[in-house]
Parts: sequence; structure tokens; C-alpha cells
Amino acid sequence: MSLDRLCGDWYIHQLVRGHRFSTDDMVCAYEAARARPHTLRALDIGAGIGSVGLMTLFGLGSEARLTMVEAQEVSHRLARHTIAHNGLQDRVDARRGDLRDPALVPESEHGTYGIVTGSPPYIPLGKGVVSPHPQRAACRMELRGDVFDYCATAARALAPDGVFSLVHSAVDPRPEAAIAAAGLTLRARRDVYFRRNRAPTIAVWIAGFGGVRDDPRPLVIREADGTPTQDQLDLRIAMGAPMAGGRG
Repeated sequence: MSLDRLCGDWYIHQLVRGHRFSTDDMVCAYEAARARPHTLRALDIGAGIGSVGLMTLFGLGSEARLTMVEAQEVSHRLARHTIAHNGLQDRVDARRGDLRDPALVPESEHGTYGIVTGSPPYIPLGKGVVSPHPQRAACRMELRGDVFDYCATAARALAPDGVFSLVHSAVDPRPEAAIAAAGLTLRARRDVYFRRNRAPTIAVWIAGFGGVRDDPRPLVIREADGTPTQDQLDLRIAMGAPMAGGRG
């Protein structure tokens, strides 16, 4: 296990050879906090080791509170270590269980969360090799639900004026269908280019109840030669992240 800087003076516990936080997590959190910066209650579903939820919380005010839901035991335990290490016990409630279980987040019956974030696994069963490492397998493969389940859970939990920030594969057509099926309106899609000269591999979708779609320009992490862009610099400054590169 390693202890690595996440954002600001917050550090995260993660397995050296297991699932580790990524630029995907950071852009999901960044777009969530930008979309509704004064939120006081945030919910991260399928929270993994806690990186998306904690980075979102970092981008909000000091009065904000976070609820995290994760079913995988190893990831949940690591997240709890991270919460304790950073002294966030009064601001973060980490719950272990399946995000599809409404009883796990009873507050969702009242639609009380201003932000919901989700980083579902991108790969359907049958479309890839399931890792023998249970933590990696749960983070990559759709072992406990897919993007439709994430969107349905988000719709239950969102406040009437809340936003759902979802990161997923840029080439998968399902996120927009899942957003619509959950009764949400797609307000923005932002493609993420890890290299300017390559096709985007991920995107962030922002959804809510009603509104008009207005897509921002793509986010470019690195130039064609691998040098960091101004977008990457701005992203890392906003999220209080270390200034060493992103995934490329």
C-alpha cells in the first residue's frame, strides 16, 4: 500500500499493484465542482478508493459534506483509511454496499444531494478479460451494474436543482441513453484528449432535471509531443493536485 498526495494537503491510500486514482477521476470531480460550486451535500456512487468524491469535496466549500458508497471491501477499507488520515471523519460518511440498493442511501428518497458523481467501470462483461485481482476487476468490469444503474441511482438522489457528473468511455454510446432513461437531461458533454493528436478516450457528462445542452470545448491534457497543456495546468491548480503530468 502507498500513501500518495491527492489534492491540497490531502493524501490517499491505494494499493501499489491495485486500482489507483487517475486523471479520469480528477476531471469528473473538476466538472462536478465547477457545475455547482456552492453545493453543501455531495454523493459519490461506486466510490472505489474515494478519489472522485474527495476531489469533488476539495473543490467545494469547507462546509460541504460527502457521502460515499462502495461495495468492494478492499477499496472501501482503503477509503476509510484515507478519510481518517486526513481528519475528514466529520465531513465524509463512507458506506459499504451496492449502489443499486436504495436502502443504502435513504436520504435519496428526498432528493437531497446537490452533486452526485459516478465513475462506472467502462467494460461490459464479455467484452474484456476479467482481472484475477478482485479490486482491479471491480473497477474495470461491470460486475455490479453499469452506467444505466449509475444514472438511475443518481436520479433518485439528486436535488431538483442538482447535477450529476459522470465519466465514461468517449466511444461508448450508452451514457447518453442511460441519462435519458433515468429521466435526466444532458446539459453538457466534455471530451477529454490525453494527447491533442489522438481521439478522446473519455468524456464527462453533466446532467440534471431540465436545462439546455451546451457542450464546452474539449479538455486537452497534453500536446502532440507530450508536453502538458494550459488545460492540464489549470485543472491541477483548481484541484490542488501535484503538478507532475497526467495519463498520456
